[in-house]
Amino acid sequence: MGKTAHVNALVWISAVSLAAWLWLLLGQGFFWRTDVRLPPRRDPGPGAWPPVCVVVPARDEAAVLPASLPSLLAQDYPGRAEVFLVDDGSTDGTGRLARELSLGVGGLPLTVSSPGEPPPGWTGKLWAVRHGIELARAREPEYLLLTDADIAHAPDSLRELVAAARTGGFDAVSLMARLRVASLWERLVVPAFVYFFAQLYPFRRIGRRGSRTAAAAGGCVLLRAETAGRARIPEAIRQAVIDDVALARTVKGGGGHIWLGLADRVDSVRPYPRLGDLWRMVARSAYAQLRHSPLVLLGTVAGLALVYLVPPVALIAGAVAGSVGCAVLGGLAWLVMAGTYLPMLRYYRQPPWLAPLLPFTAGLYLLMTVDSAVRHHRGRGAAWKGRTYARPEAVPEEG
Repeated sequence: MGKTAHVNALVWISAVSLAAWLWLLLGQGFFWRTDVRLPPRRDPGPGAWPPVCVVVPARDEAAVLPASLPSLLAQDYPGRAEVFLVDDGSTDGTGRLARELSLGVGGLPLTVSSPGEPPPGWTGKLWAVRHGIELARAREPEYLLLTDADIAHAPDSLRELVAAARTGGFDAVSLMARLRVASLWERLVVPAFVYFFAQLYPFRRIGRRGSRTAAAAGGCVLLRAETAGRARIPEAIRQAVIDDVALARTVKGGGGHIWLGLADRVDSVRPYPRLGDLWRMVARSAYAQLRHSPLVLLGTVAGLALVYLVPPVALIAGAVAGSVGCAVLGGLAWLVMAGTYLPMLRYYRQPPWLAPLLPFTAGLYLLMTVDSAVRHHRGRGAAWKGRTYARPEAVPEEG
């Protein structure tokens, strides 16, 4: 009798999991589709391209700069553009290397500067961004391109972003750079990272006026300079660890029109060859995403288990116990899950056999999230490039 009761309970739990997946498939902004790319755009025309300043915060980035900075300097942009690299207290010669690369490559003008240590209440990255924006304001740009030091851009990246912003009337246009997938762990974890992000912030809703959903990808954000000033960016988000989402929420909350999509030729060159590298990347901000709330953490863990772990467990347990209903419900939920993951795997040019492994990867993310909370409550806080920030931040709610 006890065994039967357990099987019946698992049948009901499996049914709830399948219902959740059917809702995610149809009711969560079609998050699983990967066709949200730069919107329709047209060139402003000769002499009409607005001035742009590119701001690059960089802390100990000498390993990746040779693969990223030349791509920025080589931008084929018809208007006036300039690059400001802010060397945020690097100890590996980042600033010196940037100057050497500029002399060797040429292209857009490069200014390398350092803001000194951030004052209390600022994250180091946003203090660097603030310094770069202050330098850029003297050039009176119409747009600011905020891009990370590990991001490599195709030669027409800047002109395509500007054309999209001008054509669509967007205050912020952001591209989710294609992250590196070379090692085994990158193949298992990286596509899922973007998949989970899109599930939380469906890209189609972000670009819709009237929608509360707001997010950006900090590696590549084209921001109207007037909007930045009006929204007091980055001062208004100076404590944010998840600065890209905070920026998008601030802009959209002030009536701005924003857009986020997947990139075709904007790539991150930063390697994450080991599981520990990826673990630290996720754990850095996972608990901040949950607003540092133990109750939200508990709900998130339960939700991840129900949605991602129950289907394979139900399929296997049902097969072992001879419960056809349990096995079928678990198998269908697992099938829907894998099917929604396939487009992201195709986008990352990965084999489809990785799709059924998503429950394993979700289990890793569950553990990373718990570890992020443990780190926070032990006083270790979130970290960026060797700095630790223990103060909570306000994180946007999904809508």
